[in-house]
Amino acid sequence: MTKNRSPRVVTAQQVAARTKGTKPDAQLASKELYTGKIFRLDRDEVRFPDGSQAEMDMIRHPGASAIVPFMNDPQGEDPQILLLRQYRYAAGGYIYEVPAGRLDGDESPASCAVRELKEETGCTADRMDPLFTMFTTPGFTDEKIHVFMATGLSHGESAREADEFADVVIMRLAEALELIRDGEIMDAKTALSILYVAGFRT
Repeated sequence: MTKNRSPRVVTAQQVAARTKGTKPDAQLASKELYTGKIFRLDRDEVRFPDGSQAEMDMIRHPGASAIVPFMNDPQGEDPQILLLRQYRYAAGGYIYEVPAGRLDGDESPASCAVRELKEETGCTADRMDPLFTMFTTPGFTDEKIHVFMATGLSHGESAREADEFADVVIMRLAEALELIRDGEIMDAKTALSILYVAGFRT
């Protein structure tokens, strides 16, 4: 039976003052249901903040890094970035994305960003600056994406995986923002990463 709860309205200061929850306190038990090439599916028994308990199916993911590569000075008059126009089966066709990929084993997010930039675009960067870390869909997965900004690019050969089909597109940052506004960039990590650099790094 679903309980009706009225949402509480609190201030940002009240939220910041709260003790952050931790997984050991909330997770009472866990059972592995499936392990695939990319993720694992667990069924967890969890305790909610009000003390109630329930079962939740959770996708466990190793995490990933994403990169916003700048072709020129981000502080210049007309910054340009690299995007991928990549085929995604789940999206039903080609979509715009920033270069990104999963962490490999114990690989650090920064090392993953360097590797993925090279593999997907053929580029290396003089600087790889961390921007922010995001949860992708915290309702059912613990996946985090660590976002970086790459500058001082040098071009080389890419090394994509067999199931990756993509074109590298050079695009003005202003044009990318228009595509977000018009709903043409539908990938969440890409839209958020571009909006972040446009708002805080250019």
